[in-house]
Amino acid sequence: MTKEIIFISSVQKEFAAERAALAAYIRQDELLTLFFQPYLFEEVAATGKNPVTVYLKEVRDCAIYAGLLGMDYGFEDQEGISPTEREFDAAQVAHKPCWVFIRGGSSLSRHPKEAAFIEKVGARVSRKRFETTDELKKEIYRSAILYLKQSGKIDTDDFDSSISSKAGLDDISEEVLSEFVREARFKRNFPLKETDPKEKVLTHLRLLRQGQLTNSAILAFGKNPQVYFPTATVKCAHFHGIIVSKPIPDYKEFDGTVFQMAENSLDFVL
Repeated sequence: MTKEIIFISSVQKEFAAERAALAAYIRQDELLTLFFQPYLFEEVAATGKNPVTVYLKEVRDCAIYAGLLGMDYGFEDQEGISPTEREFDAAQVAHKPCWVFIRGGSSLSRHPKEAAFIEKVGARVSRKRFETTDELKKEIYRSAILYLKQSGKIDTDDFDSSISSKAGLDDISEEVLSEFVREARFKRNFPLKETDPKEKVLTHLRLLRQGQLTNSAILAFGKNPQVYFPTATVKCAHFHGIIVSKPIPDYKEFDGTVFQMAENSLDFVL
């Protein structure tokens, strides 16, 4: 899986410790490291190329711009613009997601150009404030999780309602589904009929979303749910007395749908 590049932008001298800490955090966090790779200009080997050309190309190629703004404006080029502001402008032109984190409150005395830069940023993107490196890490993590959710890279649903990408309607047992509808009509005045199509029944039960089965649909009505969920079984054991010992006098493991497993487990207990 190709990792998304997070371009960390700031005045290097002012944020030297935070830059190193963020890069290490992204590389070491069990979740973030699966999806992201930090970019720090100071880690790039010397190439002999114009540094402005290098960092602006990296901004255009990255997935996310992460800007750290503080007290100092930093080095100014011939036009009086700092690399951090150049990088932010390039990210905006390239329509990159911009995560901006500002150290300290609005009452702090900053370099006039840094204050103006912060005001410009605030007119374009939302930003978060932080005081410590740990607070900065938390804000980065929140932004990263939100990005992953919005881009569909991680599922925000619980297991039951998550989509099963491998199973299809052919994996649903018409017999089991019809039996459920028959019982539901008799006991709970279920509005659909046994002869209604699978799609209609499953959609009504919210087990079919955008034409795809949820995990619950397979567990409840699948022909063989354990093909997709091998560990979705119920294990029952009977011991003589209250001491757990081997060999186990009576042991059974039940599979099938959740209804079948519940029924078999109840029979075992009784």
